[in-house]
Amino acid sequence: MNMEEKTTGSELIFDGKVLHVYRDDVELPNGEAATREYVKHIGAVCVLPLTDEGDVILERQYRYPFHDLFVEIPAGKLDRADEDPREAALRELREETGAVPRELISLGDYIGSPAILGERVRMFFAKGLTFEEQKLDEDEFLEVFRMPLEDLVREVLAGNIPDGKTQVATLRVAALLKGESNA
Repeated sequence: MNMEEKTTGSELIFDGKVLHVYRDDVELPNGEAATREYVKHIGAVCVLPLTDEGDVILERQYRYPFHDLFVEIPAGKLDRADEDPREAALRELREETGAVPRELISLGDYIGSPAILGERVRMFFAKGLTFEEQKLDEDEFLEVFRMPLEDLVREVLAGNIPDGKTQVATLRVAALLKGESNA
């Protein structure tokens, strides 16, 4: 069964610094017309950094849309559409936490809201950490802290960590490490 929707027209209705909002006219698989509104985003990266002692380096950061503090793993947007996600992940990790990993492992992609948001977050697992000076951007205010991976998994499963990328990366790393210990 063909489920593809064909774009018949596209209008940029907001062109921001980070977000670009479109309203497209589409033809549905049954031939009927419909409208789709969505946001294009350049893409982002996130990194779950794990110390040799089993602690995850986390951040507490104010998120304006929710007017609240969130606990998250280090993350940031790509500087350019063609930027290498691995390089972006290393940059964000170093800037936000000062951590430099010996090993960076891909955890796949996280797509948080595919119906309306065209943001793809490339997820990574960093280990073998050494530390340099943190170099936050001028508009970046965050608190860096550590939590044992087992505690973070419990917090995710208890529903206390609402950030989706942090949830997914935490559970993937925990499963990966469990698989390694069973091998």
